Amino acid sequence: MTTTEPQIEIEVHLAANGGATMAREVRLGLSTDPKELAPKYFYDERGWQLFERITELPEYYPTRAERAILADRSAEILAAAGEPGTLVELGSGSAAKTRHLLSAMRDAGCLDTYVPVDISEEITHETAECLVEEYPGLAIRGLVCDFEHDLERIPDGGGGRLVAFLGGTIGNLYPDARREFLARLAALLGPEDRILLGTDLVKEPARLEAAYNDSSGVTAEFNKNVLRVLNRKLGGDFDPDAFEHVARYDAGEARMDIRLRSLADQTVRLDGLELEIEFAAGEEMRTEISSKFTRERLEAVYEEAGLTLAGWFTDQAEDYALSLAAPG
Repeated sequence: MTTTEPQIEIEVHLAANGGATMAREVRLGLSTDPKELAPKYFYDERGWQLFERITELPEYYPTRAERAILADRSAEILAAAGEPGTLVELGSGSAAKTRHLLSAMRDAGCLDTYVPVDISEEITHETAECLVEEYPGLAIRGLVCDFEHDLERIPDGGGGRLVAFLGGTIGNLYPDARREFLARLAALLGPEDRILLGTDLVKEPARLEAAYNDSSGVTAEFNKNVLRVLNRKLGGDFDPDAFEHVARYDAGEARMDIRLRSLADQTVRLDGLELEIEFAAGEEMRTEISSKFTRERLEAVYEEAGLTLAGWFTDQAEDYALSLAAPG
């Protein structure tokens, strides 16, 4: 389905069987050892509200650091990317941080098209309507889809494209899935196109663990919210109070490992799956990983995917990096 307004064109490619996909993924995840749930299921309305609160917590530095890089260095990033005319953003949401890039493109005289790619049709429309007022002459060519499955729908762009994948979300993918995702993205790039990737950097474990286990307990509530999502959408009877939030740094894998630990022996029923799941006291269920990188490690990741590191931008404290990747 395509919705067209002046300067705005939004294509909607949401799978009609989204519920069946969730059921299949949850059933598979609960049958693994350890049990596992995909982090995308955190994000119902309440989950988004909790995450927004997390980004403002004193312990949670990644959002502030990424925002600072974009505020201070967008003109540099744009110049290093060859002043492309099209900005594609995967997981665009409200495009709050992205406005720094759009403004730099406008100031450089190259801003032509913005391609927001997001799962929410409502947010994509609202954001598009705001942006065409803020940036006169800007064309919006939005995609409402699950970008992990629909990368190949991203439109071509004249004058080069900058494909932004911000927020450190690449760190939520396991190495094989990350390599496959970046290789698919690399296959879509023309010679003038570039990827702009946000990644959290390796640092002392205590600071990393604090960022994912804040003293006010907001992150714990966010983690447990996935159980409420399963209760609502799959007829579950999870008791969130019967689980505790666990966040620890795995130095060997250079990643945060986020889990929910069962506080007692318990049986959980998911009527929508006709499934009963046993949890032993102390058993942990993984809900998210968040890989951390060094420049050298990221160069190797790019090389495996057929990409080359073409630019490196950090905040002053070097907590976080935005990197440019070029094809080949």
